[in-house]
Amino acid sequence: MCGICGWVDYERDLTGGNARRSLADMTATMACRGPDAEGTYVDTHAALGHRRLAVIDLPGGRQPMTVAEDGHPAAAVLIYSGETYTFRELRERPARAGHGFATSSDTEVVLRAHREWGRFDPRDAVRELNGMFAYALWDAASEELVLARDRLGIKPLYYYPTEHGVLFGSEPKAVLANGQARRVLDADGLRRALGFVADPHHAVFRGLREVPPGHVVRVSRAGIREQRYWALADTGHTDDVPTTVRHVRELLEDTAQRQLIADVPLCTLLSGGLDSSALTALAARHTTDRVRSFAVDFVGYSENFTADEVRGTPDAPYVHEVAEHVGTEHTDITLSTEELMDAEVRSAALHARDLPSGMGDMDTSLYLLFRSIREHSTVALSGESADEVFGGYRDFHDADTVAADTFPWLAGRMLNTDPTDPGLWDADLVKQLDLPGYLEGQYRTALGEVPELTGPSAADPSERRMRQICYLYLTRFLPLLLDRKDRMSMAVGLEVRVPYCDHRLVEYVFGTPWTHKTFDGREKSLLRAATADLLPASVAQRVKSPYPSTQDAAYERMLRRQVAALLEADGPMSPLLDKEAARDRFAAPPSAHSGMGTRMQLEQVLALDAWLTDYHVTLDV
Repeated sequence: MCGICGWVDYERDLTGGNARRSLADMTATMACRGPDAEGTYVDTHAALGHRRLAVIDLPGGRQPMTVAEDGHPAAAVLIYSGETYTFRELRERPARAGHGFATSSDTEVVLRAHREWGRFDPRDAVRELNGMFAYALWDAASEELVLARDRLGIKPLYYYPTEHGVLFGSEPKAVLANGQARRVLDADGLRRALGFVADPHHAVFRGLREVPPGHVVRVSRAGIREQRYWALADTGHTDDVPTTVRHVRELLEDTAQRQLIADVPLCTLLSGGLDSSALTALAARHTTDRVRSFAVDFVGYSENFTADEVRGTPDAPYVHEVAEHVGTEHTDITLSTEELMDAEVRSAALHARDLPSGMGDMDTSLYLLFRSIREHSTVALSGESADEVFGGYRDFHDADTVAADTFPWLAGRMLNTDPTDPGLWDADLVKQLDLPGYLEGQYRTALGEVPELTGPSAADPSERRMRQICYLYLTRFLPLLLDRKDRMSMAVGLEVRVPYCDHRLVEYVFGTPWTHKTFDGREKSLLRAATADLLPASVAQRVKSPYPSTQDAAYERMLRRQVAALLEADGPMSPLLDKEAARDRFAAPPSAHSGMGTRMQLEQVLALDAWLTDYHVTLDV
């Protein structure tokens, strides 16, 4: 795993001192993602920076990596972040044709793939890759830059068009380190920040975009083009349930085995739920070493746990049962409210995000968990995305939520939000933003992308609606979680792999009928059936419980005090808030565990205020 950044300008010589200093500034922001090495490449119109986290081929995988052709010592230059899990098979094909390799790294395989299969269309090379990645390839002869991102968007990649080229980076902070990028938040950016719906076409800062998942972006003198190389499609699934379960197991075994490859210490993230427990058990099957596992907990959480609409059980008892059953070397990372509210920790989480997420303690606790894990491991396997792939959230199975004509996580119990509620925001601002209208537009756009059903299921309205729900979660919700996990982990130099995002598994399960996915009358039927033999019965039958959030009422009291102080100050947030309405809301005492939507209102205000201040953002709303 690494951090990449760069700059292409077709009307400027980037070999000069000022341009090199700008590249150095951009590259320095990626040091957290790549603490092991730094490298740059500068040509007349292209400047590329790389920070490396060494995971595979520790001595040989240095970047930028170049290939010499026709007497040119750097005919193509690659800076790469991520992992290609099929690199060993892919390197055999050029090797059979007589092409040698100088390293054992997957980076060199990706570079060779573009010279072998992607000369005319880079998408032909990217389609060969199975992995999580974001990279930039500069072709010196054609003066074309190719930015590529993996199919599900596991690894982030941003770009900022300029008058004569582009800036790009693994994170916004890398782009913003170049003086050409302006730090402006307008109404569109604020809608994106508050909407809790993934939109790669707008990355909050005015002018900043993401490379969409499953796309390449090609930059040349003719301009900038986004090109799709992968999308979810209807597969015409014909396998019966037993065959489907067997194939799911085969895919899980294969991807788990592939993603255990590393030349550094590796562990698993274990929550005691079906997803992470099955993954931990699969990892144990395919390694001769004892698996290390880690879990997050809060002081007094299990002892004082109160079930709510989202979380029915605490994690710890199930975590310990799985650890004993599988035989892992397990560690609980137990956090206090004081740690979660520590000003330096909250600032570090915001800096890792670059954007005001509003997820509060779920960000800071993840950051603290990963910081502790990094003392022992460099790579961690996560169960992220299994709920989106297999239909695990309760909202998938709630008739009212499914019937709601909007994003299900906004209509259901998960966030408990009301987009028509102005919350703490100024009434005129709320009217101007028209967040319900924005979300409606995003929703209709997403529905327009859903591949049509074919075969016997096509005439079933229920199957058609569940196809839509699955698509919405995979393309508009999952990217938010993947981004969060990437940022919090890479902030401390930890690589997190997500085997359930293997595109072969996603494609296969997405194409299965909803009746297959719920054949036993439960959520995640296919995953449970495929892995039940590996798990304790209590864990295999456990109902989904999302990533934990502290229930300590003292946490919300601290949030309220901070928001109250903000209301008395004349800071950057003042034009955005209805201070009287906010004070009225504080008249009621906090509950022991407020709903996520209520808590997120407070977290959003505090995060946005800190972000506007710390990032020196110009407000243009």
